[in-house]
Amino acid sequence: MLELYNFKQSTCSQKVRFCLAEKGLEWTDHILDSRKSEQLQPEYLKLNPNGLVPTLVHDGNVIIDSSVIMEYIDEVFPEIPMVPRDVVKRAWCRKWLRYFEEVPTPAIRYPSFQNFLIRSFEKLGPEEFDEAAKKRPLRTDFYRRMGTKGFSDAEMDAAMNNLQQAVDRVDAAVADTGGPWIMGEMLTVADACYLPSLDRMNDLGLSHMWDKRPNLTAWYEAIQERPAFDATFYFGTRLTELFGDAA
Repeated sequence: MLELYNFKQSTCSQKVRFCLAEKGLEWTDHILDSRKSEQLQPEYLKLNPNGLVPTLVHDGNVIIDSSVIMEYIDEVFPEIPMVPRDVVKRAWCRKWLRYFEEVPTPAIRYPSFQNFLIRSFEKLGPEEFDEAAKKRPLRTDFYRRMGTKGFSDAEMDAAMNNLQQAVDRVDAAVADTGGPWIMGEMLTVADACYLPSLDRMNDLGLSHMWDKRPNLTAWYEAIQERPAFDATFYFGTRLTELFGDAA
């Protein structure tokens, strides 16, 4: 039995949902409410002491961290592979995973919070906000740097540069491999890992960043045609559906 504890709008949750759907697996969706901080409640912290989503529970075994979960799913359910079996290509695939985890995945948090998620905190007083930040084991510093007024121009510029770098690298990779996917003919966990960041950029009105990137544009259009896309990005998964248009 597969159970996934996740947020609808979480990009890391979306990575895992896409993999599960691509593999045709059935799972029980435990949707947590971030506005009620359900990921910080004691019963959830027993599963995931980091207070983050997603968390996968498979036959009673708890697996955390979205990329770890994707690789775990591929190993346990190999019938529709999403990691190459060739050891060199597998290493290349994991190289992409690490890059996406270190560059676009954290970078997309900045415009997401700056334009939408900060609204949940901007009315808090200093002590209330600091208490809210301290409750988030791996995000305390991130929240403190955001504060109730948003991130600095330098932090936002750095995040946008990282997002543009990823756009450029994926566009070049699809061209180099001949596509349609990042590693060529095989759709992999690398595609699943990057998809939610690009879709969030689109949600935030940043699609102009790939206006002149035809290979990335083709990749995004092709992945939206897959049934797994609709299973991942259903109603309520986008920030605009939760908060309305950005101010």
